[in-house]
Amino acid sequence: MIYDLLNEEEKQLTKKITLKKDEILFKEGDICKEIGIVLKGVISISSYTFNGKEIIYNTITKGGIFGNNLLFSSEPFYKGNIISKIDSEIILIDKLFLKRILKNNEEFLEEYLHIQSDFGKALNNKIKVLSFYKGEDRFFYYLASHNNSVRFHSINELANELNMSREATSRMINKLKNEEKIFIRNNQIIQRE
Repeated sequence: MIYDLLNEEEKQLTKKITLKKDEILFKEGDICKEIGIVLKGVISISSYTFNGKEIIYNTITKGGIFGNNLLFSSEPFYKGNIISKIDSEIILIDKLFLKRILKNNEEFLEEYLHIQSDFGKALNNKIKVLSFYKGEDRFFYYLASHNNSVRFHSINELANELNMSREATSRMINKLKNEEKIFIRNNQIIQRE
């Protein structure tokens, strides 16, 4: 975890926050002044459509970071609410101190850049998934980008990844299963050869 790469002196200068389930840490539109590292728990970044439907942009679990793409941005405003999905512990590192760490702690710098690069790749992959008009094409690209095997916890989660409705995703999965193009085992979708 990136937090473990801080020395004791650096850890003393961070701010630890404990959040209860459904507690909002930052609201959409708040200015981002620090990065957050999830020590334990689950954080989501979400917003609402005009008709009240929640859209979850990102889910961050233990070891993940948030705010890193906004902190040095020309528009450093949160694009969604930062919400604790379960009881969570967060470490906040403000911009000035983060710059000092990045300058003096090479291991932290490398891991920070690694996280930034992986986020960029994931974002590009999401854009590619969304560029497919047909749900089936979108699904098979998503499956291929995950080595033809995707573990999922719910149809809702998969539907969010594909930017499709739950109903359309469920129908598509059942159709592909009936056509024997995929099979499902232990919450894992696997493409048949």
